[in-house]
Amino acid sequence: MGDSLNKPFVTVIGAGLAGVEASYQLAKRGIPVRLYEMKKLHHSPAHQSDAFAELVCSNSFRSDAIENAVGLLKAELRLLDSVVMRIADINRVPAGTSLAVDRIAFSDQLTEIIRHHPLIDVFDAEMCVIPDGEVIIATGPLTSEPLFADLKKVTGEDTLYFFDAAAPVIMGDSIDMTIAYQKSRYDKGEASYRNCPMTKGEYDHWYNELVKAQCVIPKDYELKVFEGCMPFEEMAKRGRETLLYGPMKPVGLEMPSGIQPYAVVQLRMDDIFGKLYNIVGFQTHLTFSEQLRIVRMIPGLANAKIVRYGVMHKNTYINAPKIIDECYQMKKEPRIFIAGQLSGVEGYVESVGSGMIAALNMARRITKEPKLVFPRETALGAQAYYLANTSPSCFQPMNINHGLFPELVGKHHKKDRKALYAQRSIGIIKNMMEAHLFD
Repeated sequence: MGDSLNKPFVTVIGAGLAGVEASYQLAKRGIPVRLYEMKKLHHSPAHQSDAFAELVCSNSFRSDAIENAVGLLKAELRLLDSVVMRIADINRVPAGTSLAVDRIAFSDQLTEIIRHHPLIDVFDAEMCVIPDGEVIIATGPLTSEPLFADLKKVTGEDTLYFFDAAAPVIMGDSIDMTIAYQKSRYDKGEASYRNCPMTKGEYDHWYNELVKAQCVIPKDYELKVFEGCMPFEEMAKRGRETLLYGPMKPVGLEMPSGIQPYAVVQLRMDDIFGKLYNIVGFQTHLTFSEQLRIVRMIPGLANAKIVRYGVMHKNTYINAPKIIDECYQMKKEPRIFIAGQLSGVEGYVESVGSGMIAALNMARRITKEPKLVFPRETALGAQAYYLANTSPSCFQPMNINHGLFPELVGKHHKKDRKALYAQRSIGIIKNMMEAHLFD
């Protein structure tokens, strides 16, 4: 890093998951970073703390199984020394086969690493216009209006958006464990979830109250909701049994008596001490009073103490296929990269991946090396390819999934397909590492 003084600095705007990862990867390669974060001045509608990489929705990074597409993406990031994944692993809480974290400890530790890095200067200030020089915009789906207005001028494109929601978090000691029971679905992993069972009669009564509960009306005329984070009350309005095949699915969650309940509400640890629990899949835009009423109708939660109510907020994102390439670099303004959910990725791990690729290619731009395009056979590459090559007329954010990967070559059993995807991808990443493409 001795030659870092001779390298131009990179401005990173936003200290969310993508911005933190990008800043760390640039600094690791000896490139000075000026990181701008506005949270000490004012928060977005969804943020609550001043810490970096705040998890505003769930505390889960989803499945950790490598046969799962998001689990494979995590495995790739770990191989590439992702700081976000390293700190997530350190601060994990029991969550079966998923990676969930103590969200406060996770954010606090990342904040310490970034604020004390000798090559990262943090500015607690709002960036209202895109500055000159090399820039990574990682302001997330809640980008401030002034900056987004300037971005629209640069791109010549109007905004796209959808509404996202977060689930309530309750005090663990307010759960009645004479009714709730501990179990992970199909007993996979440790029995880390607390489960609140419902009979058919209890579900019917609760459902009838839910579908007529009062919601907060969004300011925008049309409510466009991301399918992967659908408010549970909106899901319920699609049909009486919709929740039974979604977050309240009872299969694999038999009670200690051996009886399978009609419906189950699952609670997952939200901190390492087990004092806080979030209600799995219960993202909501019910009013606060209605949230409390509906939650307390759930067996085992009659005395639930909600410490963080669910909220809904508008997420903005760019029309990625028109604006960025597979390196997250703007086609018309190559000095600018766009990472995180603003780029059109969806999900925590996907945001980290975008920050990783943007930083690696920004570093190569500064050192005048060719771009590094990840092969589509990798999760990182499949995600980037989707963003850059989908039809702009129907582009929507999407979580990483096996449908984005090229088909496997050669004969194989269907049951082995996911493992073969992972084997192929990890092999490619390791070959790239041996070729010193990430140095």
